[in-house]
Amino acid sequence: MLSSKGWDPCLETSFLHCRHQEYIGKVTHAVFQTASGKKRVIVATEKSVVASLNLRSGEIFWRQVLEESEPIDGLQVALGKYAVSLSRGGSLRSFHLPDGSLIWETSLYTSPSPAQLFLLPSDDLLVLKQGIVYVVSSADGRLLWTADLLDESRLAQTSLSFEGKNIYVAGFSGSSIALFRIDASTGAFTTLKTTEPLNPSSFVLSSGVFAALDTQGDIVTGLMEGEVVELQKTSLATLLDSPVSSAQLLPDKIPGGCVLSTDGGSIFVLGLDKKGVEVLQQIQGPAVVSNSIVLDGTFAQSFLQRVNSKEIRVRVLSGKEWIETAEETVEVDPNKGGVQKVFMNAYIKTDRSRGFRVLIVGQDHSLALLQQGKVVWSREEALASVVDTLTAELPLEKAGVSVAEVEHDLYEWLKGHVLRLKSTLMLATAEEQTALQALRLNNADKTKMTRDHNGFRKLIVVLTSSGKLFALHTGNGGIVWSRFIPELSTKGSLKLYPWRIPHKHVDENPVALVLGSSHDGTGFAAWVDMLTGSVQETLALPYSVKLALALPLVDSSERRLHLLIDDQNKAHLYPTSDESLSLFEKYMQNVYFYIADKGAGQIEGYNIKSQIDSGEEGGLVFLSQKIWSVLFPKDSETIAAITTRRADEMVHTQAKVLGNRDVWYKYLNKNMVFVATVTPQDSRVGAANPEETWLVAYLIDSVTGQILHRVSHAHAQGPVHAVFSENWVVYCYFNVRNHRHEMSVLEVYDKSADGKDVLQLMLGRYNASVPFSSFSPRNLEVKGQSYFFPSTVRTMSVTFTARGITGKQILVGTIGNQVIALDKRFLDPRRSADPTPMEREEGVIPLSEGLPVFPQSYLTHAARVEELRGIISVPARLESTCLVFAYGIDLFFTRTAPSRTYDSLTEDFSYALLLITIVVLVVAIAVSMVLSQRKELREKWK
Repeated sequence: MLSSKGWDPCLETSFLHCRHQEYIGKVTHAVFQTASGKKRVIVATEKSVVASLNLRSGEIFWRQVLEESEPIDGLQVALGKYAVSLSRGGSLRSFHLPDGSLIWETSLYTSPSPAQLFLLPSDDLLVLKQGIVYVVSSADGRLLWTADLLDESRLAQTSLSFEGKNIYVAGFSGSSIALFRIDASTGAFTTLKTTEPLNPSSFVLSSGVFAALDTQGDIVTGLMEGEVVELQKTSLATLLDSPVSSAQLLPDKIPGGCVLSTDGGSIFVLGLDKKGVEVLQQIQGPAVVSNSIVLDGTFAQSFLQRVNSKEIRVRVLSGKEWIETAEETVEVDPNKGGVQKVFMNAYIKTDRSRGFRVLIVGQDHSLALLQQGKVVWSREEALASVVDTLTAELPLEKAGVSVAEVEHDLYEWLKGHVLRLKSTLMLATAEEQTALQALRLNNADKTKMTRDHNGFRKLIVVLTSSGKLFALHTGNGGIVWSRFIPELSTKGSLKLYPWRIPHKHVDENPVALVLGSSHDGTGFAAWVDMLTGSVQETLALPYSVKLALALPLVDSSERRLHLLIDDQNKAHLYPTSDESLSLFEKYMQNVYFYIADKGAGQIEGYNIKSQIDSGEEGGLVFLSQKIWSVLFPKDSETIAAITTRRADEMVHTQAKVLGNRDVWYKYLNKNMVFVATVTPQDSRVGAANPEETWLVAYLIDSVTGQILHRVSHAHAQGPVHAVFSENWVVYCYFNVRNHRHEMSVLEVYDKSADGKDVLQLMLGRYNASVPFSSFSPRNLEVKGQSYFFPSTVRTMSVTFTARGITGKQILVGTIGNQVIALDKRFLDPRRSADPTPMEREEGVIPLSEGLPVFPQSYLTHAARVEELRGIISVPARLESTCLVFAYGIDLFFTRTAPSRTYDSLTEDFSYALLLITIVVLVVAIAVSMVLSQRKELREKWK
């Protein structure tokens, strides 16, 4: 179990360019704790996070990040001081409310099926899982009793309620309903029978009363007393005074009642008792129902309805007759979509009257607290589920500023340098130190919406699984804009692509293409302005996008041409214009792509054959044809990883000069693909027999399908992570025999260029600017080496700089959710135990079996990016520096200089101190000259 406090350990005082933001994810359960102490709400999320939030500001008091593979099924607050969570794997955990420390943990079962968690009137905990009931002491986690209601069989879609000393349980046993009454103190249970067989579509238990909807459109109720439950039928049309084609009983529990939703969108609150069923209240139109709370001996519940795109109506019903107690209309952000979940709480106002607050979960995964007709606070929890990223350059700063702005900037500049000088000379007071830190944090230059000369100010556009996009400023990590696209929230696969990167038309903004695909064979495309967030165009696609290719072609408006490959391997060209078609037809014969099917264990290569259709809806459609195929034997190899080079990577030189003055030429084939396969049985680390496991690494040309190189690693298994840059690949796997993780490197060189001098390399056929052909025969030499790595790897990336001159670093995301920068020189396949003098002159590091990880190698320092999923590297304008963005549940941003900052001064460099030093030196030189002249004059007079 991993834990993290709700504070930012990446302090600005030590790391000026470091940003760490903590999130929790989409909330699924919430319990208010306002009785004593700090006012807080305890939440559980889809990301398996249990957190305590400040009810006044929404800030995180503490959080606990549990196992990713075990979603949280339930959350309760017991004894007023423990937050108890139930995980999908049967782990019941109790956390101390003030600080989140783990009090106790109990494992009830190991199967991954869903379960429910309840708090008994005795403050003990009840877990209901498929007909098995567990009662656990909330004080120490001790199992008090258990009851298996159906022995070998299991219940599905269970419902539970309490009444006095009894616990009532209902559920599907096969296709019929099974009812039980359990003694809460002993666990003894009785199976109840019904007066007639039931096969309902939905049902609910409330205060010992059973209610169900049968297939004939009747609502059936029965009091669960005695051994037989007598059922009463009531026509739904008669009860609601209107015909209803379909209806459903919602699982939201109301003591002594239930909630009915109809096909027309209306909500009905029904009262249940021994006399039957009656309508207590009707809510016209769709509504979201909250939990019920105890209020002055009765119960209350809230219903939220969307009035329009900007307003939500909150209605509170309470009392035995469920009359309307309060109603408020709250103005909300229309960019958050609809409301998916509501959690309600009551409080006492300053005038001693009763007030209500509701916590809402938006369709965009946002979390907001509504109170007294306004939004108290809001959290953008969609940022905990980033799936793809792009970066956008900010516009150039326009000429012309006001005199007041110049004077203010000059004053801030002078003030900052005076404070830095005092701090350097240790003359600054505590107040001045605080002012200096505030000045660094709120530096206006960092948050400008224009480019800086170093290229540090950019926008990071992130796409989240909820279908919401955000633009984050690299200066302070703040949200510049956000845009929720509801059509994307239903798509399973989401991707971002650069659509327009303006160069000639500087007044145009960069545009991103957002693609979403689903399993129902449909897709969706949206074009979004990356500087403003405005959606320029949306398009519903009648096909699912299997692959998107960004072509190296742009039209007159600098829109990049894209090919969208559908599930039938047809290619759809966008933009759908005559100019795009004309450009593409000239380039069409050189378009090749490949599709990997990991399930089938094959990779197929295609090219474009001919145009078959045209139209706005499906784009300009072209037929593709398969030209090669690589099939891996299913019984011995499954595809574990596929990696290619970054399309926009800059390579400074094709030649590598060795210490003995020999020249090796890098094989810079952008069509080369790295494929790693493993034995099928190695699903878990340490689960396979070392003699039966291996990993095979392939280098394949994606145009011809030719296998350029193949190497096998014995006793190796996945998961496999890999990065591909220039002419080398680094990949990581687990060695079963040695029980350690290994990193291997492959470097590919073109021996066809042997004997060519540097002048011939620049001007001849081996010049890197000459068009490269996969069909040209090459004599390749591959050098490889393997090393032990001391940590489990979650993800890998590599640094990229503006011109490719600076040395590379491998960015490794570890199991500890931190990012390590590993110098590529440690992964040189030419390393040996005793390097020659020429190799030492070249900088080859002596060989060691393990890769060193130094404390300063951690880019995240003390911060942890929980559930780290991805790392991206973006070049700055300074060649020495690149920007690094890591995302998981948290977000982390920093800058790194793989070869140190050899081309710039640090941000906190004291120019004032430098100026004073120069002035002092000039004055000292002048004084020395005067004294020297006087001394010479005196000597002459003597």
